[in-house]
Amino acid sequence: MIQTVVKRDGRIVGYNEEKIKAAIRKAMLHTEAGEDESLIQRIADRIGAHGKDRMTVEQIQDMVELELMKSPRKEVARCYINYRHKRSVARKAKTRDIFLEIINAKNNDITRENANMNADSPAGMMMKFASESTKPFVDDYLLSEEARDAVRNNYLHIHDKDYYPTKSLTCVQHPLDKILRNGFFANHGESRPAKRIETASVLACISMETAQNEMHGGQAIPAFDFYLAPFVRRTYIEEVKYVEELSGENYADLYDAEVEDYIIRPLEGLGGKERVKQHAINKTASRVHQAMEAFIHNMNTIHSRGGNQVVFSSINYGTDTSAEGRCIIRELLHSTYEGVGNGATAIFPIQIWKKKRGISYLPTDRNYDLYQLACKVTARRFFPNFVNLDATYNFHELWREDDPLRYRYEVATMGCRTRVFENRFGEKTSIGRGNLSFSTINIVKLAIECMNIEDRDARISEFFKKLDNLMEITARQLCDRYNFQKTAFAKQFPLLMSQLWNGADKLKPNESVESVINQGTLGIGFIGLAECLIALTGKHHGEDAASQELGLRIVTRMRDKAVEFSERYQHNFSILATPAEGLSGKFTRRDRKDYGEIPGVTDKIYYTNSNHVPVYYHCSPKHKAEVEAPYHELTRGGHIFYVEIDGDATHNPQAISDIVDLMDKYNIGYGSVNHNRNRCMDCGYEDATEDLNVCPKCGGTNIDRLQRITGYLVGTTDRWNSGKLAELHDRVVHK
Repeated sequence: MIQTVVKRDGRIVGYNEEKIKAAIRKAMLHTEAGEDESLIQRIADRIGAHGKDRMTVEQIQDMVELELMKSPRKEVARCYINYRHKRSVARKAKTRDIFLEIINAKNNDITRENANMNADSPAGMMMKFASESTKPFVDDYLLSEEARDAVRNNYLHIHDKDYYPTKSLTCVQHPLDKILRNGFFANHGESRPAKRIETASVLACISMETAQNEMHGGQAIPAFDFYLAPFVRRTYIEEVKYVEELSGENYADLYDAEVEDYIIRPLEGLGGKERVKQHAINKTASRVHQAMEAFIHNMNTIHSRGGNQVVFSSINYGTDTSAEGRCIIRELLHSTYEGVGNGATAIFPIQIWKKKRGISYLPTDRNYDLYQLACKVTARRFFPNFVNLDATYNFHELWREDDPLRYRYEVATMGCRTRVFENRFGEKTSIGRGNLSFSTINIVKLAIECMNIEDRDARISEFFKKLDNLMEITARQLCDRYNFQKTAFAKQFPLLMSQLWNGADKLKPNESVESVINQGTLGIGFIGLAECLIALTGKHHGEDAASQELGLRIVTRMRDKAVEFSERYQHNFSILATPAEGLSGKFTRRDRKDYGEIPGVTDKIYYTNSNHVPVYYHCSPKHKAEVEAPYHELTRGGHIFYVEIDGDATHNPQAISDIVDLMDKYNIGYGSVNHNRNRCMDCGYEDATEDLNVCPKCGGTNIDRLQRITGYLVGTTDRWNSGKLAELHDRVVHK
């Protein structure tokens, strides 16, 4: 007798003969003789009595076919078989349609889900085939029923779901000093420790490229200047030794000579050791410049993940005040300003300036001159972005200005905005840690469901009930994914779980990663706070003080729940201001279909990123800062503050420093500036002319507008999905 049924998605449910009867009845209705209830019941009874204790759906349907073929109603059997075939085709049709769109290189939201990926290349197509095949498997076999329902009903989005079966983690901040000191083994090749700046630069690239193939998120270096600084001095000593070889003189006392700054200066008028020292400084600065130039070039050309995209990379710097560290910073900025290839803006790495009072921000600070240079570079090249180490929540009680290892206690960020700092299960640091996985909830849908409640207090109360419930579901889903990830073996991530992740160097190849990965974070993200507030109050937080108050209540509630989850489940939960790219239109499409076009809510094809003021709302940078700043302390899994400026920013680096001043004043954690930048795709010419249609250099008309899509740049908007293109069109200047 049948007791339970194994469904196609792997779930085990109780046997229900009514489903068999309904299927036979549908087949009979397509015949001239019509229904025969007595025959339907006899067949259902025989199947229920003679079946095994547990059967699959397909096995039961096979039994139905056999019983119908033995019955007088063989025409019903033919209809039933035809119905089964059509259902099978329908289940496969969606996958078929998606595959054909990939094969035909159609420019749509499936192939343009990630603007950093070239889905038209053979390797990119393979990645999309794998991605679209894997997601249904995850839905059917790896998600709980409540998580699967939340995804299918548009309440929840699981990021990087296609990587779920691989057990990979999201991202990591590289302790590059270990790589440079020890070298590393990467599958088929072994790299020796670095001795000179050129080698150190290359190893930094290879480290991020190798780890990118072991993870599904981004790669970052938290203290680029500190890590590479020692190799500047070694290069300087090497140059002194070259002079010794040529001259036959002994200049060993110059090896450890104090160097105020590695700046190229003329040798005229210098003699003796002073001339040798300046010559070595000049050669060193030149080699560092070339090494930084090569680093940027490599990060924009070396491919990862099957060869279809460059490494999603970030570097943090700005607080090393040594002459050697300053040399790294200066030449990196100069190389960035010059551009790559024909002078094009480098897309990667995302560069992040560490702004710190007493170090790199005030006119009296040692690195203030480099901060001014950083603003100049940003005005032309969009990077660096700026992380505010002076924000109250970025403070570390162990940070000391005279500590040569103080970078261990400086927050570093990566990618679009990911932040990892606080840690319940180890040292409070960004280094050697990252996000494990994150999922985003659709708070707009929750608000839409409450819109028809007339009483404001009752409406908002119901919203918070729904929010709490969805947060609980999301936390359980993230814990389920964590429990799946922790079963991975260290050998599955040969670089990450040997030299990069905190504590992983103690793991043996066949040991699970369970003992170390809990130092990472589980992120709960959200999208569309502006649309959520419009649905609940009629106005968004940028235009109404009461809406802002409610917005802060919502995100504070989420933060408090994350703290509660951290205690309950013993993980590092955090709230993330989601950098929606593909998701910017995905939630909206379904909500528009279900609820129609609601003014201010679903009347556009995208939802506003996280807690941002809508891109179409006209306001000053100051007002935008006042509104968005309080959310940064609440979203410690990551956040960013954007300002759009007009004109040619290359002539106005002061505009950049003004934005950083706003960050300082309003306790903003991380920010960047967007501005107009045209690029000729034929010759690489760039300028800021508004509505440029013809290149003044080559006469070409293939002009693209270089822009930040979330936290990173994309060389061409051809790879943007429809939601992000619509958002780009709606962006207004803040002034």
